[in-house]
Formats: sequence, structure tokens, C-alpha cells
Amino acid sequence: MASSSVIYSIMEFLLQLFPVKSIPLFEIIFARCTIILILSLVWLRRYGQPVLGPPHVRTLLISRALMGYLSLMTFVYSIQRLPLSDAILFNLSTPITGSIFAQVIFHEKLALVDIGGLSCSFLGLLLIFRPIFFLQGGLSEGGEYSMALVSKETVDKYAVLVALLSSLYGGVSYCLVRAGAKASEQPMATVLAFALFASPAALVCTLVFEDFVLPDMQTLLIMIIVGFLAFVAELFLARGLQLEKTSKTTNILFIEVFLSQMSGFTFLGQAPSFLRLVGCMLILVSVLSTFYFGPEKVLE
Repeated sequence: MASSSVIYSIMEFLLQLFPVKSIPLFEIIFARCTIILILSLVWLRRYGQPVLGPPHVRTLLISRALMGYLSLMTFVYSIQRLPLSDAILFNLSTPITGSIFAQVIFHEKLALVDIGGLSCSFLGLLLIFRPIFFLQGGLSEGGEYSMALVSKETVDKYAVLVALLSSLYGGVSYCLVRAGAKASEQPMATVLAFALFASPAALVCTLVFEDFVLPDMQTLLIMIIVGFLAFVAELFLARGLQLEKTSKTTNILFIEVFLSQMSGFTFLGQAPSFLRLVGCMLILVSVLSTFYFGPEKVLE
């Protein structure tokens, strides 16, 4: 799970260094999902696994694909209607909703250390991205977060609801990934299921809502590299959810935020603020405590 977060942070860093702003959003999603689809198919065929998964888990895999795509599309809508930091904050609350749904669906017990870890990580997010509804802003050229007080009337309440749905769909998707990976004994099946659904759906959205843009060689290379990294990250994510209970694995995902902030401070010239540094330290402490109170500690 930690490997998945590290890879996601590397992807974000690469896209900050080599942005693909000329490529429409749905086209980027289509390219990434298509690369994941191709690599997943090659993986399953090479190891002699059924492409559509075992018959008894196909309903789970279809549900996982649908929930994952709904989470993606609602997130795409929210980043277009809300300040970017607010939309990201909602999206990053997915580990919390996933842990809640896991308690309902799998009857996983949330230990006090799990609740404390998730709460600590989310508090760190609030300090990094700042509260929503009453504050809005964005990163300046120096990487510092600027804020301005806004009234309740200026907030797109429908977009906030959609962003919340994105988090809920994502939480359910985590649970379905865990259930599908455990039932099929092959986490790659859940990765393929999502890509098999998302790739053609993203292509339709590209053709309907956007104008297709042919990328230049550098942009194409970056898209291929990021797509490959996304494939590896998704595989590690599914494997982590297969092996350990949801509340522990999803809390480790917050390390991506810590790494992204540190890379911004170190390599991109972003100026750290006191609150952002405190938020990073809270996330780091939370993730390290999750490693320390790992499965062995629970079994004891």
C-alpha cells in the first residue's frame, strides 16, 4: 500500500514537471485507462488467469468497475466547479468513507488506533488544504496557499454534494476491490474490471464533450509513463486491500499527500507555511503509527 502511494506521488511530481495542459481531461483519462487495460490483459493472459475473472466474482467486479468510474466522474465534475483544493480534500477523504463502509459490509472492527490514525491524517489534510465552505483559494506561483473569506451563497452546493458523492463512491469501490481481490485470489482482476469499463466510457466522453488533440512526442511519452505507473500503483493498491483490513491500508494512502508536499518544497520551489508543515507531520506520525500497530500487533 505504501508502494502504491509512493508511485502516485511520483506520478503527480512528473505531471508538475511536465504538464500536459494541451490535452483535454477526458482524453488523458482515456489514455491512462487504456494503458492500464492493455497491461492488465497481458498480465492475466501471461499467467493463465480468466480475463473476466472467475464466474462467482463477476458481479463484484462489475460493481467495482461501476463504483470506481462513478467516483472518477464525480471527482472530475467537482474539480471543475469547486476550488481545486476543496475538491481534492473531498477526494482524499475516501479512506475514511472506505473504512466506514468496510465496517458495515465486512464487519471490520475499527480499533481505537485506527480511528486515531484516520482522524490524525484528516486533520493534517485540513491544515494543508484549509477548511472548505468559508475559505477558498489556491496555490500561488511560490506554492503558498492564499485564502479569502467567502459567504455561504458563493459556494456551489450542488458541486459540494457531488464531491461528497465522489468520496462515498470511492469508499464503496475500495470495499469492492477488497472483496473482489479476496474472492478471486487475483487482485489484477479488479484492476482490469475498472479499466475495461472506464476506457470506452472515457472515449465516449472525449468524443462527445471535447475535441480530440493529437499529443506531441514528449506529451505522448509522459502519458505512457504515467499510465504505466498508474497500472503498477493500482495493482499494489488492490494487493494491499486484499491482504489487510481497509482502515489500516487506506490510512497509509495519506502518505501520498506528505510526499507530494515534500517534493513541492524540495524540488518545485514551493514555500512551506507553518500550518502545512504541521499537517505534513500529523500525516507522517499517523502513517508511522499504522506501520507500528500493524497486523502483528492486532493479532497479539
